[in-house]
Amino acid sequence: MREGAALPAALAHGFAALTPVQATAARGAIQDIAYRTMRRLGLADWLLRQRVNKPPIPFAGNVLACAFALLADEENAAAYAPFTVVDQAVRAVGARRNTAAAKGLVNAVLRGFLRERDALLAAARHNEVAHWNYPQWWIDALRAAWPDAWQAILDTGNTPAPLTLRVNTRRLTVASYIARLRAAQIDAMQIGEQAIRLARPLPVERIPGFIDGEVSVQDAGAQLAAPMLDARNGMRVLDACAAPGGKTCHLLELADLELIALESDASRAVRIGENLTRLGLSARVVVGDATTPAAWHDGQPFDRVLVDAPCSASGIVRRHPDIRWLRRASDIGALVARQRKILDALWPLVKPGGELLYVTCSIFPDESGHQARWFEQTHADAVRLSAGGQMLPAASAQNAAGPDHDGFFYARFQKQPSRKEWKQ
Repeated sequence: MREGAALPAALAHGFAALTPVQATAARGAIQDIAYRTMRRLGLADWLLRQRVNKPPIPFAGNVLACAFALLADEENAAAYAPFTVVDQAVRAVGARRNTAAAKGLVNAVLRGFLRERDALLAAARHNEVAHWNYPQWWIDALRAAWPDAWQAILDTGNTPAPLTLRVNTRRLTVASYIARLRAAQIDAMQIGEQAIRLARPLPVERIPGFIDGEVSVQDAGAQLAAPMLDARNGMRVLDACAAPGGKTCHLLELADLELIALESDASRAVRIGENLTRLGLSARVVVGDATTPAAWHDGQPFDRVLVDAPCSASGIVRRHPDIRWLRRASDIGALVARQRKILDALWPLVKPGGELLYVTCSIFPDESGHQARWFEQTHADAVRLSAGGQMLPAASAQNAAGPDHDGFFYARFQKQPSRKEWKQ
């Protein structure tokens, strides 16, 4: 992550270096520690600066950051005993020839932290980055945008996301699937039209019916896109920026459509096809850039266009806690510009009377509410419909029936016919 790699890619690279036996034994623990560290990295780095005068070798510094993240979190005490954390951190540093000399440093720093833990954690509360575990620019942006909710948003982003499923209602009903889960002694509840939240996450291969295409993993907030688009049987639909295909497949589960799934990244487009195959659905997957439709569009307009635009992903940090550390404040302007290019390019492809749904998984107004207002003001034939708006991240207590979803923004527009078309 410190070198710019996303956490899933970094983990995949690390697992590839292990033997199959090592990967099987260690995968769960490595992934858990990595995600816990990303959620506490602001505090871990602050502690590192307090306890180490001279910057350590990068690997030793990263090991210390992981150890601090585990030792500082009281909720982790049962899973990672302090003695075990210190011992394993020292072993990890000592196992490398170029870092073995740092064993003593790591041992002394961590044992010193444990002796002064309460005082250090109390002092950390006065540093916003250490307290909230987000970059300062991110904290400032949310405080300005959501003055009454910014603290709750930051807190929610530091909690693990639930595992939410979408039932493929072409195959079975939500009620019958819940009954199947209960028969398998898996606790779950319905939280949306097709959404079921599991009380405890499971690997997908252990989720009943997943491999057979009866359910998919999709956040409850993301599951609102397909119904909101209101695509009906026989319609021609474009799902732009479609990978990995969750919304594409949901649309096809709800209606028989002529659907094009557009994705600029060929490797990510493969995942759309894999999901379609697993669910027994059919769509035309096209590799192309949404800003240049002349390169892939056949000239036929669409009844519905879904623009799941590239964005900061600031609304899904529960699932991807590394995003906050990878993003820079300067990224937002570039993303806003690209979103506008995509909207400008795809709006002409919508039929008169047709609709476009603009979606981001962002909670920054520049990418959401401000963007929707810009679009309505710059396109005279675009009428914003009432459905949609900003959904801030929400987390309910375990097994509670309250809202539990990531942060999304939805804006739905209808294209007004021209005067000539009205007369016809």
